[in-house]
Amino acid sequence: MPRRVLARTMGVIAAVTVALTAAPLGGTAEAQSAESGTLSFSGGTGEPISGGQSYAYAAGAVQLFDVQGSQDENSLTVAVDADESTRWRLIIAAPDGQKLTEGTTYTGAKQWPYAQPADPELQFSGTDNGTDKWCNTNSGSFTIEHVAFGPYGYVRELDATYEQYCNGSTVPLSGEVHAVMPEPPAELTLGMTTDPNGTVDVRDGHITVGGTVTCNKPASVSLTGQVFQVQNNGTPGASYSATVACTPGAPVPWSVSLTSQEPDTSFRPGTATMRGKARADDRDYPVTVDTGQQESEVTLSKV
Repeated sequence: MPRRVLARTMGVIAAVTVALTAAPLGGTAEAQSAESGTLSFSGGTGEPISGGQSYAYAAGAVQLFDVQGSQDENSLTVAVDADESTRWRLIIAAPDGQKLTEGTTYTGAKQWPYAQPADPELQFSGTDNGTDKWCNTNSGSFTIEHVAFGPYGYVRELDATYEQYCNGSTVPLSGEVHAVMPEPPAELTLGMTTDPNGTVDVRDGHITVGGTVTCNKPASVSLTGQVFQVQNNGTPGASYSATVACTPGAPVPWSVSLTSQEPDTSFRPGTATMRGKARADDRDYPVTVDTGQQESEVTLSKV
């Protein structure tokens, strides 16, 4: 199993889980249901995975038909769950540092961890009616007839064939996969503003400041920053953090209440400086988005 293959293949079946957790895996996008697709495979008598049978599955007629790609477009996983007891995973990868390329046949593929950096990688395994189907070692080849990637390795379309020799068998498993996935989700964008006006309680220097956040799709947004005020006899300052449940459509307000964390200082009416940024994980892609550090002035008024 290639170390850069998708984390979401973990936990599918016990035998597969062992291999997947043995290598550091990258992040992945949310699972998507294919708009259309088929996965088929067969093998002759004595082939360990197929048991000499033919299998075919179609998107829309199974619980899950998903194709996931790595961010660097080096590898992908096809996941098909016919039901709770029948699940199949096809994992393929180009040699380290290379992208999967349309029109290319990758020969001499090996199963992780036996593959070398220059080797392509291939693994087809699953559970058939509750029985694990797994190769301790395998070799083979695959052809990428067509592949189209979207953001962060999102697989939009795939046509591929594969051939695997399991546990030294001379009888191959042969199969093919065709998939059209939904259009890629929008990439997360964030905005953050600070309110130019805040308040200060002159009795204890307690201030309240805030602003708004915006997003193009739902996100849990973390806000972090500092507020400080230069005075003749000191510089009161405080750090803040907050979490905002952002939804698209309108700016979502946020506010924090602070007191100076510097000894023997307190905020007063007048101008203060706010620094901060917003960040959130994109729920559809393995990426964290942030606004970058922003700085603005805020007028603290007495309450």
